[in-house]
Amino acid sequence: MAGQLTDKVALVTGAVRRNGRGIAHALAREGAAIVINTRRSREEAEKVKGEIAAMGGEAMVCIADITDEAAVARMFEEIAARFGGVDILVNNAADRHQVPFAEMTTAQWRGNVSIILDGAFFCSRAALPHMLRSGWGRIVNISGAGHHMASYVGRAHVSAGKAGLEGLTRALAAEYAKKSITVNCVSPGRIGGERAKSAGAAPDPDMVPPVGRTGVPEDISAAVQFLCLPAASFITGQVLHVNGGQFLP
Repeated sequence: MAGQLTDKVALVTGAVRRNGRGIAHALAREGAAIVINTRRSREEAEKVKGEIAAMGGEAMVCIADITDEAAVARMFEEIAARFGGVDILVNNAADRHQVPFAEMTTAQWRGNVSIILDGAFFCSRAALPHMLRSGWGRIVNISGAGHHMASYVGRAHVSAGKAGLEGLTRALAAEYAKKSITVNCVSPGRIGGERAKSAGAAPDPDMVPPVGRTGVPEDISAAVQFLCLPAASFITGQVLHVNGGQFLP
């Protein structure tokens, strides 16, 4: 497939469904080779790989727990052996488990924050050496509207992780701006479709964003795709809210 990202390699964490799957598809359509990461959903990952192959793209599956530093190192070794390295990193993996704060266990707190923040730390740190060698790179972190709005309750651990991810975005953007590496964040609002069982009921299920519809994964993938293109080289350290006017920063 020929596109503006031909000869680039993109790693998408949590890439087997919803936004992650949509992002993998969008970057593949621009010509990038895709690394589909999942912690354990190999069957779904192989399905996404097949979908990309049917589009004429190239992809590989990496089963790795991104909260495990050694597992991330092994994943990047696999990627280097197949594709040479990573040019684009999308830190998308998250768990949106709901639990009242007073009932939240230490394991639940650490588990969610670790997926969101430790995962982004390990993967970004592993990807940056290749980006520095090639003199080009894109990191896009996926946060969310939850920590900006009062309607999202029972997710203190998720909100803390996502807020931290936005802070990490700014820190890395400032540190690597002169290296032709941009670091941005996309913050999704209400995205429709099937939800993970652990995510619980949608907050304010009757609330429709001002644009008159609930979002779809393609809304998020289009934003990520743009931030990875050459045309977005002057954009770094930003949080792009894609929420149909649900939250106005």
